[in-house]
This record gives sequence, C-alpha cells and structure tokens, in this order.
Amino acid sequence: MDHSRRNFIKTSAIAAAGTYVGTLGFSAKSYANIIGANDRVRVGIVGYSDRFKSALLPSFMKSQKDLNFDIVGLSDIWNYRRNLGLDYVKSIIGHDLKSCRNNDELYAMKDLDAVIVSTADFQHALHTIEAVKAGCDVYCEKPFAETMSDNRAALKAVKASKQIVQIGSQRRSGNNYVAAADFIQKGKFGDITMVELSWNVNQPGRWRRPDLVAQIREQDTDWKRFLMNRPFESWDPRKYLEYRLFWPYSSGMPGQWMSHQIDTVHWFTGLNHPRSVVANGGIYQWKDGRSNWDTTTAVFDYGPQNEAQKGFQVVFTSRMHNGDENPAEVYYSNGGELNLITNTVSSKGGLSKRAAAAMGMKENLLPILKLAELVKVDAAANAGADDLVSNHMRNWMECIRSRKQTNAPVEAGYYHSIANIMTNAAARTGYKATFDEGTQEVMVNGKVFEY
Repeated sequence: MDHSRRNFIKTSAIAAAGTYVGTLGFSAKSYANIIGANDRVRVGIVGYSDRFKSALLPSFMKSQKDLNFDIVGLSDIWNYRRNLGLDYVKSIIGHDLKSCRNNDELYAMKDLDAVIVSTADFQHALHTIEAVKAGCDVYCEKPFAETMSDNRAALKAVKASKQIVQIGSQRRSGNNYVAAADFIQKGKFGDITMVELSWNVNQPGRWRRPDLVAQIREQDTDWKRFLMNRPFESWDPRKYLEYRLFWPYSSGMPGQWMSHQIDTVHWFTGLNHPRSVVANGGIYQWKDGRSNWDTTTAVFDYGPQNEAQKGFQVVFTSRMHNGDENPAEVYYSNGGELNLITNTVSSKGGLSKRAAAAMGMKENLLPILKLAELVKVDAAANAGADDLVSNHMRNWMECIRSRKQTNAPVEAGYYHSIANIMTNAAARTGYKATFDEGTQEVMVNGKVFEY
C-alpha cells in the first residue's frame, strides 16, 4: 500500500467517523491512532551492524508499537552477519522476517515502506539513492557522503523523490541543542567569534575487528557489491570489516565524529559550509596498517557571507590514544561562552568592565544560565546518547506518518559532508581546501578533490 493510498484510507475513515467520534469518548487524534492500527509501516534493515544492534534497534523499539511500525526484512551481503541479525531481530521483534542476500532482494519485497541504513561510511549516500528510487523512506546513519560526486547524486535523488529522509545527526533531536540553537539564532549570544570541538578516546581496538577478520571468507560475502563505486582492488578482509581505518572507504575521524559536531555549527548559524579548511595530523600511536589518522587537528574558516556577518573560526581536534570519549563543544562570543559539555551559558571570558573601560567601551557579559532554564533538557552532549537517538528515531517515524520534514533532512547531511570532504582533502593533500559554489566541488591547489 503506497503512501498516498495509506493517507487516503486514514483521512477518509476519520472524516466518515467525524460525526460520532466525540460520542465514543475519543479525540480526533486518538481515533486516528486506532485507524492507524490497520496501517502498519513496514521497515527493512540495510546492513546489520553493531550500531544498528546497540542503538538504532533499541531506539526503534521504543516507538514501534505506539506508532505501529514493524521490521519485515534484513539485507546483509555477509551470510554470517545476515544470519546473526535475523536471529537477533526475530528475538526482539517477536516474529520471522525476510532474509535478503542483497538490497535487490530487499526492494523486491512487497509492501516495504522504509529502511534503516547502517552500512559502511562510503555506502550511505549510495544506499540512500537505492532506497528512495525504490519508493522507501530512509533513516541513514552519518556520515552521509565521503565524496562530492556521491553527495550531489544523493541530494538530487532525494529531492526528486517524495521520500522522508532522516540523517543520523541525532543532536538535532536533543532538547539542549534545540535550546542552544534558539539562544544563538535569536541574537542573545551575540556574534560567534570561535568554536572549539574535540572528541578523544584511548581505545586501541576502536574500529578494529580482529576476530571477525580472521573468520570472514571472500566466498561468504559479495566483495564487488561491497566496493560499489570505489576503485576495484583485491579482497581485503580488513577493509571490509575495519573500513573506518581506510580511505576511500571512510575518512575516519572527520566522518565518524566531526560530522556530528560540525553539523551543530551549520544548524546554529545557518551557514552551509566553511570557506576553507586546513588540517594536520598523522598516525602517531596505532601503527597497525591503517591509512586514516589517529590524531587530527582541523581549522575551519567560516568567513562572513554578507556585510552583517563578522565570520569566525572553528577548531576540531581528535586523538585516539588518550581520552575518555567526553566530546566537547564550546561556542565563544565577546560576551562569554555557550558550553555544551555543561549545558550552560556564562560570562566566562567575556569583556569585563575594566578591560572595556581601557578603550572607552562598555562591558559585555552574558548572563549565567542553564539551558534547562530555556527548555526541558533530556540529554547532554556527553551523556544520554541513547536518548538522543531514541528522540531522533521517533522524529523520523512521526514524519513518515505526517509527511513533514525531519529534524535532520537530507540537506543537513549534504552540508556536513562538504565540511568532512574538505577536511579529508586538506589532510590528504597538505593544501588548504576550499569550496566552489558554482560547481559544488571541493578544491585543493586548483584541482577537484575526489580520491
């Protein structure tokens, strides 16, 4: 049953019952939910991953009964992971689901309405294209794209469709972030002068799968399907299972971590991408054959887009050899800071009366307040990640019902991908990366960056 027919049935039934709904003691909203009991949204899983098992599936299950969603199929090209996923999801959902060796088999199913994509980083945009062309709504993990050609193609495909897409930038469904966005966008914070972002861990096993690497055999999967549009190379189990460590299958730190944090910059400011990016770093600690860095520092210039803006810098730092995964996001203005670690606004670092008087100026100090004073806060930047994902998943499910835009539409993924690709381009070439608005290409040293 397609979306138009589903909506027709729902609205027609509600309209026909409108004369007596009140006598039954139901509100129009509650009656609509009853009608929805015959209107199940059938969801497929594209890629059974650790991320899907630990975060996406539990978040989905929190809302699936209330919103009448179900999982009906699972696609994974590795038979071991596919069977593992089928058994586990069946135990959670309570019934059988279709086993699909690839996405062609998944989209051949009847009555498939939506998919959740949690495949390799470089596949996200391409799998989104497949899904919307098959008429399915999509929840797609970030990063959205790792090359501009994939990024442009996916944006075009989604915009040409009528499908609902949610990019997995779950900060956009966090009430603390909503409060911060509102505070900045209403001018209460003043001009942003600097943003500091960091994400540090000390985990030699992060993104490593040695046990699975030893177990997988090429004949048990589909290496060519895995590569999709990447240049062909011989079978490599590490690149299949530890893809986050290897370009061009992932950019590593920018795509995995920075994409979350740089997205808040775009959201809060309304800017689509940096004007330029420089980056430095290397593989200093974990010399295990990886090609993506274990230490990164990137500096972004968000130059003024018009005469009313002043522009600002963003610094992103990340290391994989020292840290406790306590992501930091701090916004600075002349009057103080907005700290998304503590969820506070304060006058820290603001222009004091004494410093201002020396130049005949007035002091500029922000009030001290908690973001919780502006809106009910459910989760912090460095805690409650499951709540953020649950909120985000529910927003997607509700938007499938209402056909309204999600909190993180395809444009959010498109723009964070520009910043990611610029960072990767600067890191891999040693040149400053810029963005050509006319061609929508990332440029380094006068040339288009691709691989």
